[in-house]
Amino acid sequence: MKFHRAIILVVSFIHLYSCADYKTGRTDQDKEKVYYSSSGFALIFEDRLYEEKIISKKINNDEIRVMHNFLKKNTLIKIINPLNSKTVESKIYNNSKYPKIFNIVISQKIASILELDIDNPYVEIIEVKKNKTFIAKEGNIFDEEKNVAEKAPISEVKMDDLTKEKIKNQEILIKDSNYILVISDFYYPDSANNLKKELSKKMNINNISVKKINNKYRLLVGPFKNFNALKNTYISLNNLGFEGLNIYKE
Repeated sequence: MKFHRAIILVVSFIHLYSCADYKTGRTDQDKEKVYYSSSGFALIFEDRLYEEKIISKKINNDEIRVMHNFLKKNTLIKIINPLNSKTVESKIYNNSKYPKIFNIVISQKIASILELDIDNPYVEIIEVKKNKTFIAKEGNIFDEEKNVAEKAPISEVKMDDLTKEKIKNQEILIKDSNYILVISDFYYPDSANNLKKELSKKMNINNISVKKINNKYRLLVGPFKNFNALKNTYISLNNLGFEGLNIYKE
């Protein structure tokens, strides 16, 4: 009987040790979450965009509101204007469908606080860890930016010479660039030219052309002086069924 009890105790001990070891192993193998970050153009909300079904959801332009196409609701993010380092921290208000050319949908209030160039609304987006500090910081940043936006002209904001030079160079890089929208590449010139004629009629655009690149024929639209000028053409092509269109700068 004692021998039988001893075996039970040994088996129980091995079982408990294995369970503890298994749990420790799971913890060690857990991968740290990869937080989302991207750079690209923001779509500044207008009621017209919703009415024309370009955006699937509405937001209040008088509030700090952000929508994304896959980040979950209430995800904490930081939106940065790299030209002046202004920042807004907020939560994803809702998920929405919108043209893939844009990285995010923001309210006009956010665009104002960030002092975005409406023609080239380029932003950086960073997902941040959820903590109490973030919640408190959101209010502080908003109050600071609100005071700057409402009371202080941009010319009165003091910056060191290196920062001024950096911002100046970034502005030149963005504003002096011409944007080209690539529709598709073709193996035969007739295919490219036939689609060119069809799109010219449907969209009433004159800056569409075919360019030979290596052994292919590229159908493209442009150049556009800024991103805002390109935006409408991109959306029109989306509505005709063209997706995943590439954009590059000359």
